[in-house]
Amino acid sequence: MKIAIVHNAVKDNSLPDELDVIKQAKAVAISLANLGHTSSFVPCDLNLDALKHQLARIKPDIVFNLVESLDGHGRLIHVVPSLLDALKIPYTGACAEAIYHTSHKVMAKERMRAAGLPTPEWVNPFPYDLPWIGGMHSAIAEPVIHNLKVTENESEKIWIIKSLWEHASFGIDENNVVAGTREIIAGVLEERASELGGSCFAEAFIDGREFNISLLGNGKKVQIMPPAEIIFKDNESNSPRILGYKAKWIEDANEYKDTPRSFDFPEKDGELLHLLKKLAIRCWHLFNLGGYARVDFRVDHNKKPMILEINANPCISPDAGFAAAVEKGGISYDAAIEHILNDTHR
Repeated sequence: MKIAIVHNAVKDNSLPDELDVIKQAKAVAISLANLGHTSSFVPCDLNLDALKHQLARIKPDIVFNLVESLDGHGRLIHVVPSLLDALKIPYTGACAEAIYHTSHKVMAKERMRAAGLPTPEWVNPFPYDLPWIGGMHSAIAEPVIHNLKVTENESEKIWIIKSLWEHASFGIDENNVVAGTREIIAGVLEERASELGGSCFAEAFIDGREFNISLLGNGKKVQIMPPAEIIFKDNESNSPRILGYKAKWIEDANEYKDTPRSFDFPEKDGELLHLLKKLAIRCWHLFNLGGYARVDFRVDHNKKPMILEINANPCISPDAGFAAAVEKGGISYDAAIEHILNDTHR
């Protein structure tokens, strides 16, 4: 087949997580060649007309969609697959609607909560006039805490401040973990929004273990890859145990070195791992995912899992977590790419 590898264009001043898309594109191109396909790189930006003309010239059988943002805005991640739908060009990974619903983190949480899936409580984002699932619209003067019992000593509640749209732990470090009342949190959200992609929300911080489950479709069924746990090695530190931006992307940072992933578990974790797999599969079907995905969890000290995020098209660099999970599951990188091609959205 003739395959166009479409990815977001990067700049000289792009952040490490943005630059990683080039590594992904090159790895995919090598695998496609190994599988007997021809491919071409198609970087894209906000000029969708130019992208449309490039695709018309190439006439690909399939687009391998690696677009993670446009012009540095993660909230535009669904635009290119929407264009591909309009052009009737098949593409890999999740459909445009699934990408949109999972990228808006609060919308995803609303949908999970409605389906009975466990996700941490949250405070509505700043700014508040944002669209909500089901056509509802928020127009309130202060944030709302969802499904959280208010106690007399509300100041003891611990929250983590997150970007509403940006993924890859964008903007997250230990300063994002904040204790306080809803009034304090409202001020923090307003203060941090500009540095977190323009919109942010607060999520109840789960002090415990962190896991992720990678999923791989093949056009017939979805396969669950071996669960991975992020190990927080610096047990003596008073810093919160989080997988922040440095831990994911800055290789010479202590946070990166102190948070390796592990696929080795004691027998006593068997029941918990089984539950995580069941929850991951439910997310796959709830959001109508396709090709490949990753579901991130935190598990509290009572072994209660909470779903943090659904990554519809996670990073597939050869050194990233998804590739590691696939390899652990006995599937080569080339074979995984072939599975993804077989689960193309049409």
